[in-house]
Amino acid sequence: MEHYKYVILGAGPSGLSFAHTLRLLGEESFLVIDKEAEAGGLCRSTEVDGKPLDIGGGHFLDVKRKDVLDLLFRFMPREEWLEHRRVSKIRIRGIELDHPLEGNLWQLPIADQMDFLESIAKAGSVRGEPEPEAFADWITWKLGECIAREYMLPYNRKIWSMDPNELGTYWLYKLPNVSFRETLQSCLEKRMFGALPAHGTFLYPRDHGYGEVWRRMGDALGDRLHLGEALTGVDVERKIVNGKYQAETVVNSVPWTFWAQHVALPGDVRAAVGRLVQVPIDVDYVADTLPSDSHWTYDPDEAKSYHRILLRANFCPGSRGYWTETNSARAAGEPGPGGFRHHNEYAYPVNTLGKPAAVQTITDWAHARGIFPLGRWGQWEHMNSDVATSLAITAAREAAGGAA
Repeated sequence: MEHYKYVILGAGPSGLSFAHTLRLLGEESFLVIDKEAEAGGLCRSTEVDGKPLDIGGGHFLDVKRKDVLDLLFRFMPREEWLEHRRVSKIRIRGIELDHPLEGNLWQLPIADQMDFLESIAKAGSVRGEPEPEAFADWITWKLGECIAREYMLPYNRKIWSMDPNELGTYWLYKLPNVSFRETLQSCLEKRMFGALPAHGTFLYPRDHGYGEVWRRMGDALGDRLHLGEALTGVDVERKIVNGKYQAETVVNSVPWTFWAQHVALPGDVRAAVGRLVQVPIDVDYVADTLPSDSHWTYDPDEAKSYHRILLRANFCPGSRGYWTETNSARAAGEPGPGGFRHHNEYAYPVNTLGKPAAVQTITDWAHARGIFPLGRWGQWEHMNSDVATSLAITAAREAAGGAA
């Protein structure tokens, strides 16, 4: 039996960042295990058509979190990254508009602008009407009927492959307020008003895919990282993982559904895990280089299987082509013209109506037994890699009682 203060399940951004923060604080009694052959989780990259492709979908490093940059620059220095001013677009009414939609309606023909402006003016949130509880009604209340019908509702049906009213509204605080006044002003002055979206400025490696920084972080852990080792069991009471690693604290960043397959969970916890929903995503490479300056483009057209395209040639120097992201339930039977597809069985946790209560049940049970949920899958929360990294740094500092 090997004994460690921390056994960390999962070598994605959360697990790697937790481990390296422990190390910076002088704590070496830890072990990270992961079922894959390479560290990085959903942020891994591979080479396709002579250049990197991010197999977990589009991942970029936001510049706003100093703690994250300080950690990641230890492994991939700042000079190895290129800085980009975000260009993202939405396909609406046969036109590619800049994102966010409500701030760039001025790019539509006048008659179309009027449709959206009238719709926003009538939105329940603008008129002071009470918030509805159903997701589809809430989106219409918040953004107006046009944006709901032509963008948000079809896009959510595509990405989740479910009735939007199966989703909760508790996570929609992330959506910006839509000000009729600002939207009208942007149309009159032909420039954007309102809040910029996340990743307004982002970094992407100069000569690698996004997975390179995480691969290096994995390599730097040496024998404190065991790759190719899946979770096969946890003795919860004694905190023994896979029958050979005993921990004081188990840090879990892998999906709880893996626990349900390999761990004897009490009935209420097993039922809570059974209520969690995730979406699998297929990433397909297409060799064509599109005539657009967009880094990524959202497409709510339900006649198309994919919901987003990543234009690799616009952020990965010397590359060509793009890749699509598609809910696997909507994916075509064979890869596209590029001939490459990567299937991510666990891509997005879904904010279903029952998720908060289910996660609370699991978290309460875990904390009471020295098991710490961490990251996208431990907390079952759709978070960007910079958010996951920052939360992991904070968690490790609190666990070790110091500041790196």
